[in-house]
Amino acid sequence: MQRLSTITLGCSKNKVDTEHILSQVEDLYEIVPEGEDIPVDVLLLNTCGFIGDAKEESVQAVLEAVERKKAGEVGKVIVFGCLSQRYMNELPDLIPEVDAWFGAREFDPVIKALGGVPSEAKRVERYLTTPSHYAYLKISEGCDRRCSYCAIPFIRGAHKSVPMEDLVAEARRLADKGVKELIIIAQDTTYYGMDLYRRRALAELLQKLSEVDGIEWIRIHYSYPAAFPDDVLDQMAENPKVCRYMDIPLQHISDKVLDNMHRNVTGQWTRELISRMRERVPGVVLRTTMIVGHPGEGKKDFEELLQFASDARFERLGAFKYSEEEGTYGAENFKDSISAKTKQVRLDQLMTLQSEISLAFNQSRVGSEIKVIVDDFNDGVFVCRSEFESPEVDGEILVKYDSSVEVDPYSLIGEFITVRVTGADEYDLIAEIVEI
Repeated sequence: MQRLSTITLGCSKNKVDTEHILSQVEDLYEIVPEGEDIPVDVLLLNTCGFIGDAKEESVQAVLEAVERKKAGEVGKVIVFGCLSQRYMNELPDLIPEVDAWFGAREFDPVIKALGGVPSEAKRVERYLTTPSHYAYLKISEGCDRRCSYCAIPFIRGAHKSVPMEDLVAEARRLADKGVKELIIIAQDTTYYGMDLYRRRALAELLQKLSEVDGIEWIRIHYSYPAAFPDDVLDQMAENPKVCRYMDIPLQHISDKVLDNMHRNVTGQWTRELISRMRERVPGVVLRTTMIVGHPGEGKKDFEELLQFASDARFERLGAFKYSEEEGTYGAENFKDSISAKTKQVRLDQLMTLQSEISLAFNQSRVGSEIKVIVDDFNDGVFVCRSEFESPEVDGEILVKYDSSVEVDPYSLIGEFITVRVTGADEYDLIAEIVEI
């Protein structure tokens, strides 16, 4: 049997795409875990093309794959995803050593290039590349928004929801594999259902998913603030399986910048939404993302953003510098006039403030007892998360193994335990076992 390895770059949505493709060809190949540097017959590379840094990373990964091919470590190199979707007319000529290029919207050609026969019956199947106890569930593809800085709509196309019955079936398959935590993802999760059902149906979907046996936690990522559906907050407050955790990229707070970004909200709307979330879901943890250096962001606009971050005290906040992307409204209509140095200074200021907020939040948890899931065990330490930490993007809860606990520590991976928090830094918590 031939060996197939994968490299998936970019967001968790890409990871799901890779897993769907692998499920269609897993009987044809020995699938090598990502990161294992051994000779393979085929290397399948899923690229990101969102912003400048991501594009550079993807191009570098393709060039490294080609070098491995030249060295005889890889037979074929097949590339698909956002980068190749965006630059399909240029890349094949620039890097002719790649055996096949495919876009991001259709997987059947990729499956056929791997020697498989696309199967409609397998559309809800997944070959997990995450640990077996959690998985991402992509509920829609594409986006109807037209944020001025974003290339996603013309890379991924218009918003298209996955039928609810397919998502429930996929969740059942995942639960059968041992998955206990579902992480709901899409370009815009709160827009789910508008095309199929003519209503925002995320809350209904959450309820149906929570009824799947074996699923214990459901968390929501990538929520858009405009017209936010409050029934989702009801699910979060009342459904014990829906984590009190919301990833809601806000991007800015200044009315002028939000208008330039085409975000369809105002600063006042945003403040009221955050207040409503905290009021209706006591103890909710909010993750957000901000952009600094967008065209039109003056000194006062950035100071307003800093003040908002200080007032709102997001438990998790990430930020990135504005990247002018060809084909977007911003690139065609705004001058990227803010210097790279100013962007970096603003980014550093915002993240310094956030590190203080994050540290204070983590320190407030010292002494509390919390339910966690064990992600891993190494060097005598359990790596865990609570409902307030999402994998890969948030901090971890580190728990030293107590040898007096008469249980194989590796048997606890993927299990829930209760711990008491004993220490904290700005990213991670230290805890001790209370109950297994």
